[in-house]
Amino acid sequence: MQGNKFDSQKLFYQFSLARHVPEGNFYRRLKTALDLSFLRKKAAPLYGTCGQESIDTVVFFKMILVGYLENIPSDRKLIEFCSMRMDVLFFLNYDIDESLPWHSTISRTRQLFGKELFEELFNKVLEMCINKGMVAGHTQAVDAAFVKANASLDSLEVKKAPCDPKNYIDSSFKINEEPIRKAKKNHSDPDQNTMTAQKHELDEVQRRQTKWTDNPDTTHRMGSHDPRARYLSNLTHYSPVDPDARIAVKPGKPRNLVYTSNMSVDTANHVITNIQADFADKKDSRNLLSIVENTCKRLDKLGFKVENILADAGFPSGENFKKLEEMDLQAFIPEHGKYEGGRKGFTYVPESDTWKCPNNKHLPFKKVKPDAKGNFFRHYRSSRKDCKDCPLKAQCIGAQHECQLRITIYKDYYDRAIRRMNSSYGKRMKYLRQSTVEPVFGSLINYYAMRKVNTRGIVSAHKSMLMAAIAYNLRKYMKFNLKKINLMAATAKAAMNIIEDTFTFYFLLVFKILRLQKSILN
Repeated sequence: MQGNKFDSQKLFYQFSLARHVPEGNFYRRLKTALDLSFLRKKAAPLYGTCGQESIDTVVFFKMILVGYLENIPSDRKLIEFCSMRMDVLFFLNYDIDESLPWHSTISRTRQLFGKELFEELFNKVLEMCINKGMVAGHTQAVDAAFVKANASLDSLEVKKAPCDPKNYIDSSFKINEEPIRKAKKNHSDPDQNTMTAQKHELDEVQRRQTKWTDNPDTTHRMGSHDPRARYLSNLTHYSPVDPDARIAVKPGKPRNLVYTSNMSVDTANHVITNIQADFADKKDSRNLLSIVENTCKRLDKLGFKVENILADAGFPSGENFKKLEEMDLQAFIPEHGKYEGGRKGFTYVPESDTWKCPNNKHLPFKKVKPDAKGNFFRHYRSSRKDCKDCPLKAQCIGAQHECQLRITIYKDYYDRAIRRMNSSYGKRMKYLRQSTVEPVFGSLINYYAMRKVNTRGIVSAHKSMLMAAIAYNLRKYMKFNLKKINLMAATAKAAMNIIEDTFTFYFLLVFKILRLQKSILN
């Protein structure tokens, strides 16, 4: 007989979340595994002793953790999501008829707590992973990626000039241009909205601006035919909405206001051991020592010694190689294309500190001199007499009178790093880095709400990145537990099968022996 379900609601209900959330549910297992009660004591000094009670510290951290686990960057959508999921309510210690906090409470509490509290939680989860044997500690892979800031390029304003702009840029530059969309409030400080660049840097901005005016680059324009498109630089523009965000670009992609996320990952089970937000107007190489020192410091407290650092070609520099050797760390980092350690066909003669050219003429050392960026080089130069009648002059120096070489003062550190990378072990380290840290960054950006930070300021961006890393590590922690239990069960089952097979074999063997004895006696 066909059923017919009528719309009838009871006046009273007898309902328990604990009975309706399955035992194998992720949030039920996470609630058992994760104890955040220590955070209440850490956050207690931030609250007074009277007045209305605020959100429970444990509930706050669990709620934003759910946001990163479910890839929900918006606080409004997070509250809506939590109210519709019984397992999440059970994880938060809320009953089905209890009202959740307002989304503004989440935002204000995030600003109230300092980054130290988020670091404490990150260390707690990392320690949990270590206790499960998920971290080896000796090899760390380092990488960086851009994370979009919560600000628009349309709100960019031109920095104030410290004196007459004509002394810095000629009048063709729109120094007084208005933003496309005026910000309601300017959150910048004087040191963030005032030009500090040198004249040669601003001249380069002017040159590029002129080039764009004559030949616009459509990949960086605000629209394919927008006459307001202009070359944007951190030297001349800033965001009043989020002054810590920086203009950055990757090849083939449009410019954006972003932060740099620097991360180190343990190569054993891809556990994140450190993550931090940095300004995006610095090269990756300038952030390497900071991420390495923070990683080593954290792991040293947990009883591990880092031995190997793996990174890509964006991180090498002579200062980095020298410092890593002083820290007793092996750096497996390929040299970049701008490394100046010699010239093809020229041979270094250490006894006389000279370079021998293909025509067997020597270039003696002259002096150590920095370039415009402050990098120091050893300069070598031949004499005019040696180059005057040289048959290789045309292809060697062209119209110049002498052959000149400049060699970085960190050449020895570069050479040792290059030999390490070219070894068979170094090639294995390269593939290990590619298969470790790059997939982790892809997971954070696509599945852990790190495509764009929903906060403003570098400190808040750092908190967001920490929470994304915590969610990632917890997910791996829970899967590792399940994998280990399944492996133990499979091992036990295999052992039982071996025992059963052995018992059957010996039973049949004894049976055959007895039958053989009986036949002999007969």
